[in-house]
Amino acid sequence: MLVSNLDHLNLSVRNFEETVHWYNKIFAFNLVEQGVQDGMPWGVIRCNDAMLCIYEAQDLFLPSKLEMKKKGLHYLAHFGLRITDKESWENIITTEGLPLLYDGVIQWPHSLAWYIIDPTGWEIEVVYWENDTISF
Repeated sequence: MLVSNLDHLNLSVRNFEETVHWYNKIFAFNLVEQGVQDGMPWGVIRCNDAMLCIYEAQDLFLPSKLEMKKKGLHYLAHFGLRITDKESWENIITTEGLPLLYDGVIQWPHSLAWYIIDPTGWEIEVVYWENDTISF
């Protein structure tokens, strides 16, 4: 049995409604399932084959990567979302005034990457592969 794709990423977020709205506005994710667990909203948002399962945790504390590294602990540095239309993405960056981390777009050997932060503080790498082909 071989894994064909990462199915979803499960994240705690500070504000469910704000997060659903932000991911829809920035990446065109749509809310496809929702409910309440332990009195807090949760849901699945989807854009094509990419899915995020989000749970509201209003008092969520995300320690910085530096704090975690100093303690010798592993942390989620970021997750990546692949795009296929660089010009549209650059337009969204400008239109929405998205702050870019690490001094802007980074040219990797076969891809471009923009690093942004979602409303909760999760870091996202937005990746554009040259010729829409994953290569190393």
